[in-house]
Amino acid sequence: MKTDAVRRHPAVQVLGRAGMVCYGVVHVLLAVLTAQVVPGDRGERTDQKGAVAALAETSLGPVLLWVLGLGLFAFAGWQVALAVSGYDWVPPGRKRVFRRVGSAARAVTGVAIGVAAIGYAVGSGQSQSSDQQSQTWTAKLLALPLGRVLVGAVALFVVGLGVAVARKGVTKAFEDDLDMTDLPSATRVWVERLGRIGWIGKGVSYALIGVLVGFAAISADPSQAGGLDKALHALAAQPYGIFLLAVIALGFLGFGAYCFAAARAHKS
Repeated sequence: MKTDAVRRHPAVQVLGRAGMVCYGVVHVLLAVLTAQVVPGDRGERTDQKGAVAALAETSLGPVLLWVLGLGLFAFAGWQVALAVSGYDWVPPGRKRVFRRVGSAARAVTGVAIGVAAIGYAVGSGQSQSSDQQSQTWTAKLLALPLGRVLVGAVALFVVGLGVAVARKGVTKAFEDDLDMTDLPSATRVWVERLGRIGWIGKGVSYALIGVLVGFAAISADPSQAGGLDKALHALAAQPYGIFLLAVIALGFLGFGAYCFAAARAHKS
């Protein structure tokens, strides 16, 4: 069976779209955690794996984690199919390539969060945080010849990625992947608004991580690097930080809501 036929198979569509709902749930939980960030308090992991860990603390934690983990694996499989043969509604060229690369990146993210969810479900979820992972890889790069240059290049790439993601929200390019003809007009308006808020907020969070990596390159100190958790806590310590955190939390919430809509309206 050809990859395109696999992608369009009803079972793949159902599982993939259900998985996108799970991906949205992770971002809604992340919005809640972001809204709870307090300057100087490092007791709560505020990243995607921390959002998964929050489910483990509920009474139905193991069941919810299994559902979430399996859903994210289905989402990852759907994204792989899109990366291989999807986005045929986008003209061939750079835009289609970028769309497919984005799907491949989301597939990797889905697998990583899914593995974390299953790990917490079976009681072995003490994986590294995004901060620890970022600092580990930064230290390895800094140890290489021209290490600071390499880390600086990574920082520029991550900041550029954040700008590209935010731009997708500003220009409403995400609407190209949606078929909202069956949605009520009022719903379409909210999908547009939440999509813009979500993509911009997510882009800002990526850019913040890139800035931290940039500081590590300048100081040659891997402890300056960090993932989303450190970026948000660093932001909280700044003047008007709490206000900016609220904006980012709203962005994650908007992206989660966008995922719920995209689960139904995505053109694939």
